[in-house]
Amino acid sequence: MIKPAIITATDGGADIAARIATALGGEVVGRDAGVAHTLRNTFLDARPIIAVMAAGAVIRMLAPLLADKQSEPPVVCVSEDGSAVVPLLGGHHGANILARRIGELLNAKPAITTAGDLRFGVALDEPPGGWRLTNPGTAKSAMARALAGTRFRAEGEWAEQASWLRDFPLNGDGESVLHFTTVQLETDDPVFAPQVHCVGIGCERGADAAEIEALLRETLADTNISSASIAGVWSIDVKADEAGLAAASLASAGSPVRFFTAERLEEEAPRLANPSDIVFAEVGCHGVAEGAALAAAGKGGELIVTKRKSARATVAIVRAAAPIVEPAGRARGSLAVVGIGPGQALWRSPEVSRMVGAASDLVGYGLYLDLLGPLADGKTRHDYALGAEEERVRVAMELAGEGRAVALVCSGDAGIYAMATLVFELLDSGNLSDGAKRIAIEVSPGISALQAAAARAGAPLGHDFCTISLSDLLTPWEDIKQRVKTAAEGDFVIAFYNPVSRKRRTQLAYARDELLNHRPADTPVILATNLGREGETIRTVPLCELQVDDVDMLTVVIVGSSNTRTARTGEGREWVFTPRGYSAKAGSGLSLDKKGEKV
Repeated sequence: MIKPAIITATDGGADIAARIATALGGEVVGRDAGVAHTLRNTFLDARPIIAVMAAGAVIRMLAPLLADKQSEPPVVCVSEDGSAVVPLLGGHHGANILARRIGELLNAKPAITTAGDLRFGVALDEPPGGWRLTNPGTAKSAMARALAGTRFRAEGEWAEQASWLRDFPLNGDGESVLHFTTVQLETDDPVFAPQVHCVGIGCERGADAAEIEALLRETLADTNISSASIAGVWSIDVKADEAGLAAASLASAGSPVRFFTAERLEEEAPRLANPSDIVFAEVGCHGVAEGAALAAAGKGGELIVTKRKSARATVAIVRAAAPIVEPAGRARGSLAVVGIGPGQALWRSPEVSRMVGAASDLVGYGLYLDLLGPLADGKTRHDYALGAEEERVRVAMELAGEGRAVALVCSGDAGIYAMATLVFELLDSGNLSDGAKRIAIEVSPGISALQAAAARAGAPLGHDFCTISLSDLLTPWEDIKQRVKTAAEGDFVIAFYNPVSRKRRTQLAYARDELLNHRPADTPVILATNLGREGETIRTVPLCELQVDDVDMLTVVIVGSSNTRTARTGEGREWVFTPRGYSAKAGSGLSLDKKGEKV
């Protein structure tokens, strides 16, 4: 299940929300945008919701969105004092399970009202881990019949292992049927597939994903194995970045993909039906497909489909002795490089919040991790002081290389003077462990300090602009001087990053003096400090009055072009803007000089 979002309307529910988030691995979602807005957007994202607030309020907020119970996420309400837990929506789609878990946590009895759960303690359309209902549309009518007194009989080779139905009306001569089987079956009766089949995949480097998917689908069709009975797809860890394994997951009803080391696979050598010295010479074990499937199934596993080949791939299937709830092996590690903006939760994108919420580990400058607030709760933090950027990125990638889900947290935008570039520099250098080289990487944008400062001040970036970092730690000062001079001559609006530091006090003064050679002394300069955080200040000064002591490392400096000007609104606020370039266009009515007079 997707990690639930916990939403509270008041500070009074914050402690309960934090407890639930920690226990369930969920995320407390900020309400800065308004509770109704947050609740509705989360619902539309089909994400499970735990609302620590009055049930009536939640009903009124979500009522206009209710349309399809099959696709809507579960919604659970919890009172602010934790005494009441009410599954409002999606009882058979996770809400009842969530309510029971929350009830255990808070020592409260969940108010479950769905008839099947009350009578039989089970929902047919929501079997426990290790089982899948292959034809969900049949569950509702079957449950209705059971509530009406119909007796059922269990059929299929796995019926005896369905102990979770002990309170359901089952006997040997019931007129209705529940099927428990791993074969593909077309019927109007519910069919439950135990997830007992472990698929092992081997392939050449770069094997076509379509070939691997086709090989698995053909194997399942030839053996009459239901894709719903597949517990997962397994391979050797050096194949963690093969696209074809994701395709194999799709062919097996979206089952998880996991990996073993060559050493672990070689332990299965005595059980292989087709050991290969060629494979051993290549990867260090005598069989990947058979070995991975056997390792996944454990000691009681039976090799029921020995290695089958296509041009560049192999597949094998092992049947475990019992349904698999937690797949063995490690997942492919993932690294989400995220920009959280200047720090305000409202300026953090939903995608970034989702990525951080899905992470097990957070890596970043300690202040940036603190700015995540409740979003960081329950996660392993790896805090760093300013500096040591390469170490920070390397640690994030190596943690992901161990199979973890890691978020590398940057302020502003992750790709603008931030950590995303270092990720790919390290990847390009090859100076990483093998696992770290095979991780899945995503980069998500954030609002840069440049954008935030411009928005707070008006619209100074209305025409061509550039950014220049004045830090000479990684760029020679002579190169920076040349860029400043060229940008000044080109009349660009310029945003200066890293304008000063404790030891570096002369670069900004140089830039000011160079710019004064090319644009008017009264050119507006925006000084934006602590953007989106407590202590935010936005000031505008003429270029000739720009002083180094007015700027620190938390300040973004935007210097206008020769066309940048200011406008004042009725309440006396001054805004900075750069015309879009239409001032000379005939008939525009916007032909103004620097002082705002018509020309």
